[in-house]
Amino acid sequence: MKRSIEDTPIVFLGAGNLATNLAKALYRKGFRIVQVYSRTEESARTLADEVEAEYITDLKEVSKEARLYIISLKDAAFVELLPQITEGKQHALLVHTAGSIPMNIWEGYAERYGVFYPMQTFSKQRAVDFREVPFFIEAKRPEDVELLKAVAGTLSEKVYEADSEQRRSLHLAAVFTCNFTNHMYALASELLKKYDLPFNAMLPLIDETLPLIDETARKVHELPPCDAQTGPAVRYDENVINKHLSMLEDTPALQEIYKLMSKSIHEHHQL
Repeated sequence: MKRSIEDTPIVFLGAGNLATNLAKALYRKGFRIVQVYSRTEESARTLADEVEAEYITDLKEVSKEARLYIISLKDAAFVELLPQITEGKQHALLVHTAGSIPMNIWEGYAERYGVFYPMQTFSKQRAVDFREVPFFIEAKRPEDVELLKAVAGTLSEKVYEADSEQRRSLHLAAVFTCNFTNHMYALASELLKKYDLPFNAMLPLIDETLPLIDETARKVHELPPCDAQTGPAVRYDENVINKHLSMLEDTPALQEIYKLMSKSIHEHHQL
């Protein structure tokens, strides 16, 4: 009898933001999560309880019977623990979920290996709709590429193959798109606090119901990002820009960010 993809026994090494969301999503699709490892007992136990798995805090206790090991650790911890992670798992498929680590990190440690990279920002407190999350797959063996695509395909229709160089560029672009954008929110919050104003005042610009920022997000579905750009820097309105810079005189670092961002926006619109 042919096994379904959901019969694949999976071990998660890591119980952070990405691992928590991914393990719970696979569990809801019927996958059998057999173990969850984390150095932190509370993290391991919490996630294991939610996916009906055993929790462990010692790599020596990791089952060698799983078919798929999904490693979602901090980059430095992953590199440090690589020999222990791979020990005794010659017949299993081992994958990491990092955007910035090349696939060849596995060479010399494993026979079957790859990358299973969901390009999204994750937090334990907020459930992610994986149907909208693109997965980027890479594996040493063609048959393992197909296995990983099948697993990802149970969660998302947006499943692509990408090599390590392509994935690095994706990760870098994601930092600009997501991390830097969120940092702008954080800086805006600090700026408003200085004037005794709540960050909630910005929510209408972010929310779907009263969109300006959300409208920009929607526009890039239809237009190139450069064409969707608005604001004083596009036309380099020096009157407005100088007024803003004068307001930031007591925060030189923020003033420098404003200058650099405005300069970059304007120069992109001169190309």
